[in-house]
Amino acid sequence: MSKLINWYGSLGLATKQFIYLFIVTLLLVMVLAWRNLHEAESLLKNQVIRDAELLVGRTNQYIDASLDNVENMLLLLSTRSDLLKEGNEETAFDTLRKFANYNNSIAKTLYMVRSDGKVFASTKVHYEIIGNPHLPGLYELALQNYGAINVSEPYYSPMSGHTLAYVLPITGTKKEVQGVVVAEVSLDLLTERISPMIYQSYALFTRDGNVINRLDSRDKLLPFRPASYPPALQDSFQEQLVSLKVGVSSIDGNALKPLVAVKSTTNRLGWSLAAFIEEDYFYQDLKKLNNNYRTASIVWTVVLLFSAYLLSRSFTKPIRRFVEKMDRLNDVQVVAKLPVTRRDEIGRLTQSYNAMLERIQSLLQKTKSAEEQKKEYELKMLRSQIAPHFLYNTLACISSLAKQQRIDEVRETIRSLVKLLSFSFDKQSEYVSIEEELEGLCMYMHIQQVRYGDQYRYELDIDPSLLQYRILKLTLQPLVENALFHGITPHNGGVITIKGKLERSMIRLYVRDDGVGISRDEIGKLLYSNPEQECSKYRFTGIGLRNVHDRIRIHHGEPYGLRIGSLRGAGTVIRLDIPVLTESDEHLGIWS
Repeated sequence: MSKLINWYGSLGLATKQFIYLFIVTLLLVMVLAWRNLHEAESLLKNQVIRDAELLVGRTNQYIDASLDNVENMLLLLSTRSDLLKEGNEETAFDTLRKFANYNNSIAKTLYMVRSDGKVFASTKVHYEIIGNPHLPGLYELALQNYGAINVSEPYYSPMSGHTLAYVLPITGTKKEVQGVVVAEVSLDLLTERISPMIYQSYALFTRDGNVINRLDSRDKLLPFRPASYPPALQDSFQEQLVSLKVGVSSIDGNALKPLVAVKSTTNRLGWSLAAFIEEDYFYQDLKKLNNNYRTASIVWTVVLLFSAYLLSRSFTKPIRRFVEKMDRLNDVQVVAKLPVTRRDEIGRLTQSYNAMLERIQSLLQKTKSAEEQKKEYELKMLRSQIAPHFLYNTLACISSLAKQQRIDEVRETIRSLVKLLSFSFDKQSEYVSIEEELEGLCMYMHIQQVRYGDQYRYELDIDPSLLQYRILKLTLQPLVENALFHGITPHNGGVITIKGKLERSMIRLYVRDDGVGISRDEIGKLLYSNPEQECSKYRFTGIGLRNVHDRIRIHHGEPYGLRIGSLRGAGTVIRLDIPVLTESDEHLGIWS
């Protein structure tokens, strides 16, 4: 083996590729051919079995429908107790004859047996000449099972031939038994009707294995008892019929030939229908397919030899040249396009390579631009941390409170201002916890309530489990400030509600006001307005909605940011989507 490996290693690239392509492709074709042949055999077998199951199911339904007709006739006749009265003999004969001549019925002969032994038959003349010795036993069978319909085992009747009987008592108004109605089913007629539905052999049998349909001695699949008339199945085969499972199974037929048996579920009489298909039937049409595969394999081997040789030669040379050109590319940022001189796969590969280099350069430029923009926003944020107008107005408010001797309110306002300034300046990181962001927001709203009174109210409904997660500093404050001065102030007061929950693997914060609302056109301008526009003198910072929206997208990507919904006169809702970010993620630089 080692000599073979060394010999293969000493060969040239083209020869190696030729041998590899030929052997691998030949093995692949052989495996595929073998699998396809067996798949074809399996598909054909499954198709035939599915057809057989369908035929068996439909045949079983037809048998049930035929037996339903017999049961319906018995039920109708069991209500005609008046036919058993003295003087109604002719009416009874005519009624039975009409029912027996029903077109879709397989009932051969109908009887009404009175409790005193008087018999009315649908074929009056035949009964008076031939008679039927089974009627007393059928009368006793009808009185069993609490007056329900009973069915006998198959027997031979002088009136109906190979048959079985349905029996049902006839009761009067006081539920006393006045007689019995009997219907003998023609099993020969049933066999004639269901035989065309099964394209091979079949057997309709009871729970005990007694075959109901009449068998044909010319059937070559089923094993019959020797010198038996009418034909009867061998005892061992009948025992196998009883043990067959519902569905598809195997069974030994005549001369121990393997058969595929497709058995139906039992009907309400406990009968089962089994169709038998010879195993060789599945493979007789595959011989021609097998020969075609053999011929195709020989032709394919010859073609493969020639194709593998040409393919190995045509591939190695252009690929080697392509690799040499790729090795010359050292700096990704300097896109040196490769010349496209071919129109085949190698040429398309060169075009794809050139396009890949262009995309890499474009991504590098976008990344660099995003980093520069990020730094620019960070600088803008630092420059616009505190708007001087807000500080002047707050100090003027404190001075006014001091003149009014409202010392407690002065103290609380100064404490809120100090905490708000500490929150803005002291934090080293651009990220704070949601709890810290809400504390800064509370300080800001406290100052606004001192300045403007109780017309501004706010409510917090944040899931406590979210307070530990990180958020960009001064994210909620600009949203609340916008709601305060553009929604609540023109409305002369209102409520700002801040909610938060974990939804779709992200944190969603909602800032809602019940102010004047805004139009659809103005919604678009809020996120795409000029970021350099002068902020209001009442604002705490110069950070607008677009600044918040852009900062979030720069740090976390396109799926995150602001969504605005509003209705004139009803208020505005701003939804803020941010990723679930912990303090450890922030230290590790995991932003999304």
